[in-house]
Amino acid sequence: MSGKYLVTGGAGYIGSVVAQHLLEAGHEVTVLDNLTTGFRESVPAGAVFIEGDIRDAAKWLDSAYDGVLHFAASSQVGESVVKPEKYWENNVGGTTALLGAMREARVRKLVFSSTAATYGEPKQVPIVESAETSPTNPYGASKLAVDHMITGEAAAHGLGAVSLRYFNVAGAYGPYGERHDPESHLIPLVLQVAQGRRDAISVYGDDYPTPDGTCVRDYIHVADLAEAHLLALRAARPGEHLICNLGNGNGFSVREVIETVRRVTGHPVPEVLAPRRGGDPATLVASAATARETLGWTPSRTDLAAIVADAWEFARQRGN
Repeated sequence: MSGKYLVTGGAGYIGSVVAQHLLEAGHEVTVLDNLTTGFRESVPAGAVFIEGDIRDAAKWLDSAYDGVLHFAASSQVGESVVKPEKYWENNVGGTTALLGAMREARVRKLVFSSTAATYGEPKQVPIVESAETSPTNPYGASKLAVDHMITGEAAAHGLGAVSLRYFNVAGAYGPYGERHDPESHLIPLVLQVAQGRRDAISVYGDDYPTPDGTCVRDYIHVADLAEAHLLALRAARPGEHLICNLGNGNGFSVREVIETVRRVTGHPVPEVLAPRRGGDPATLVASAATARETLGWTPSRTDLAAIVADAWEFARQRGN
């Protein structure tokens, strides 16, 4: 059955891909984005666009909406350390206002874009949802605070909610891809080197307890991620807050990513060894068992070369 959904932050990377998937599934979509980090041209054709802030969501949200998919947030880990107030104000304050608007409009279904940063440095991998949450930066702390807010909202006011904790999202979906400014994610940074837009890629430490000494991360294709959001809408139950990790369950090292980019693009990618960054765990890999069991979700685009190839095609199209 088709529905009507508000996508906050739908002009950003993940939000735009999810909005497109909703449209393809026959739903009505309204994108709310203040374009601070999003791009107007990333809003899919067919979606209604509102340029505005989630703090003002009550202006547009009404009972005609079946639910909200919430992506609007500040998301740079490094920036959150030097500007923590921005993350409390935007991520926590903004979501507080959004939940109030949903309550007032009697919109009782929410899918929230959470993050693996809520776990901090894991004691065990793969990481399960019951693992200790101990964020190492204000970004992760702000997202964890929102998860706690949602739990209370569900218990007190009957909200049906699903928080999806992503690991490393990558790849592209047609014209919708990653274009952060500044860019901090490994795959698009390495692709910039392949394009000649960057001289070399920095490898932060090669003495970790991993097979090749570099950090290992779990990469999930953005289209697999989007499919999980549509399944989460179906799974949301009044008065319940479900939390699911999303990852492909496999880890790839920094050097594996670099070598894959060389192979996919056919371009040289010089690398420079740099000191370890503080707070970088050796391995971050998700257990997605809960998502499989409760959402019926299984990622199908788990091959690293395929993920890189989609991201490369998007980068080349942007370059052209």
